[in-house]
Amino acid sequence: MTGRAPGAAAAARGLGPVVAGVLLLAAAACSAPGGRDDARPTTASPHPARPTTPSPSASPSDSRPPSPSATKRAVRGGRWQPRPGVAWQWQLSGTVDTSVDVPVYDIDGFENDASVVARLHRDGRRVICYVNAGAWESFRPDAKAFPAALLGRGDGWNGERWLDIRAVDRLRPLMAARFDMCRAKGFDAVEPDLLEGYANTTGFPLTAADQLAYNRMIAGLAHERGLAVGLKNDLGQVRELLPDFDFSVDEQCAQYGECGRLSPFVAAGKPVFHVEYELEPARFCPAAKRSGFSSMRKHLALDAWRRPC
Repeated sequence: MTGRAPGAAAAARGLGPVVAGVLLLAAAACSAPGGRDDARPTTASPHPARPTTPSPSASPSDSRPPSPSATKRAVRGGRWQPRPGVAWQWQLSGTVDTSVDVPVYDIDGFENDASVVARLHRDGRRVICYVNAGAWESFRPDAKAFPAALLGRGDGWNGERWLDIRAVDRLRPLMAARFDMCRAKGFDAVEPDLLEGYANTTGFPLTAADQLAYNRMIAGLAHERGLAVGLKNDLGQVRELLPDFDFSVDEQCAQYGECGRLSPFVAAGKPVFHVEYELEPARFCPAAKRSGFSSMRKHLALDAWRRPC
């Protein structure tokens, strides 16, 4: 699941507001191994609202000096390979605050142009391109390119419907075009969202094998373009997909007691970019640091505010 404000971006485009209920589950320690696949809500979410006014800057105490290892170009296929523990900023809402002093930024690929990426590069940052790979979004400029037959049930968020990921041959060129956009803007990596449709009620009889095939296709598209790629959530397939992905992006593994599933990434020298929305840092940071995670608390809207471990 992706714990972001439901339907806000779509509502901002005149599609109407959504009233969403949030179920708070009992918090669990980040170091706890395993965890149930059904512990998280089965409804995934979109990117958040994009306010017309800039997001507030993060406080000075949130800054971390860039790590030399984070910006080092990896030998692996000539693409960037981030290292475990590197500090990061994840901002998908509002004007990107480029003053946060961390080596890695994750920002929306559609909403930010090449000049934003270039500015971050001038400051010595690496930049990850957020795109949705598992659900159709009515508010994206390429929405009409997606065949109606591939659109499933709503994913619980305004303007979004699950994709039939079994149609790999039909989705490949659409996702390739999005990754081409990321490359053309100068991004170093991609964060493809909603890579766990098989574990949700999508309107299609998706299997774990379908998801593995689709996720590997997504990883291949990124690597063909010299881009690193992150596995978003999908904790149930970490071990199978670890060779295909360069890092992990996870939400709320501490709250749901699932952080132990992500340890193979760190063991392989690949970072886990991790956020919590409900838990105070004191509840998850000690275990996150021991695990080598790149962890922080964020607002649900994923604006500029952050409280890193």
